[in-house]
Amino acid sequence: MNPKSRKNFYLLSLGCSKNTVDSESMAELLGESGYRGVADPSQAEVLIVNTCGFIGPAKEESLNALKELGRKKRRGQYLIAAGCLTQRYGAEVAKQVPQIDGLIGTRRWMDIVSLVTRLRAQRHPQPIYHLPSDATVGSDEHGAMRTAIHGASAYLKIADGCRRPCAFCAIPLIKGTAVSRPIASIVSEAQRLQSMGVKELLLIAQDTTDYGYDLGLKNGLAKLLQEIATGAPEIPWLRILYAYPGYVTDELIETMARYPQVLPYLDMPLQHGHRDTLLRMKRPANVDWVYKTVEKMRSTLPNLAIRSTFIVGYPGESEQEFETLLQFVRDLRFDRVGAFTFSFEPGTASEPLGDPIPQEVKDERRERLMEVQQQISLEKNQAWVGKQLPVLVEGVGDGLSVCRSFRDAPEIDGYVLVEGQLPVGEIVPVYINGALNYDLTAQPIQPSTLPLQLA
Repeated sequence: MNPKSRKNFYLLSLGCSKNTVDSESMAELLGESGYRGVADPSQAEVLIVNTCGFIGPAKEESLNALKELGRKKRRGQYLIAAGCLTQRYGAEVAKQVPQIDGLIGTRRWMDIVSLVTRLRAQRHPQPIYHLPSDATVGSDEHGAMRTAIHGASAYLKIADGCRRPCAFCAIPLIKGTAVSRPIASIVSEAQRLQSMGVKELLLIAQDTTDYGYDLGLKNGLAKLLQEIATGAPEIPWLRILYAYPGYVTDELIETMARYPQVLPYLDMPLQHGHRDTLLRMKRPANVDWVYKTVEKMRSTLPNLAIRSTFIVGYPGESEQEFETLLQFVRDLRFDRVGAFTFSFEPGTASEPLGDPIPQEVKDERRERLMEVQQQISLEKNQAWVGKQLPVLVEGVGDGLSVCRSFRDAPEIDGYVLVEGQLPVGEIVPVYINGALNYDLTAQPIQPSTLPLQLA
């Protein structure tokens, strides 16, 4: 190994934004211990893959990344598999990639430095597996910030794990039950991000609306929002992701309306619109609640943008159940929709149901659902033409500025494409002059010309 590579680490983060936060936290701890992150694995002593194990394709991606690094690994390099896939399938991962030197799961990511230290101290290298089942999230994080910063935006993890019984989901098997971080820790990190000039704070967890339940808090998310909004008032955008149906309370809605920093945006994965399908999914099946709550939210927050996700091809989904889902989407007219085909996951509560619906039927249903949503999305976008919006500038190039509005979460929603080059990392007013299926087009507004508003 090149001596210059000693104490360098290469970290590949796969999967969702929650995984990215864990990766950034591990990188911070390594950096504080004298290690330096590099972008080229050949220049690193320590190779880390923070894996995803949520669905089949993600598992394959993680395994392929480990195998590729394993094939190229040189003497003196250490290959560590971290994260979700490792937590759930540690022995299998080690068997498939024999070059792995260390395993560390989702529940003790904060021990990454001690794992690396133990590996480097061995005279006769032996694999070290560090996969305890206990979780001490929030109380034993070694001072690492639980954030992932991307430009002027930052994800902030408020809890980890999940106690919901969704039949299709392996997250409780991987992460364990829900564990909330203390409010004081979260607010302190929000204040640090404020001092760094962050413009958008995205609160994330497996289920943000369950925040504080284990701490004995009622309406914990609403209370947390109040504390962040008052404790870090110079962060102009606070965005909520991953709300659970049935737990969007009146207090949460009122809090969103009361504090201007809290964006009128909610990501609430509903998964289906037919009661019987939802019951088989072990999801909240009170569809009337959804209709009433969405109506209540829109009356309180007139500009509200709602994003939801749905699974098609779930075992037992009949054509009639799927048609009900289509009508559900037509009725509620979500601003953003993500659609996924059912992925069979061994060990989940849905395993006894099998995977009886052919993939071609799943794919066809997903396409039909997205065709319905595409028209709704276009109509929603067209309603903004002729109005003005504040947008966060993410990048510039080819005479355009790529921006996001309050309606657009990073990576998963649309963009506002603005003529000219605007200051990256700033929130500026623009005039919407065109609508595409998922994006808007706009032109800049001089601050002295028009007052900044949402509509």
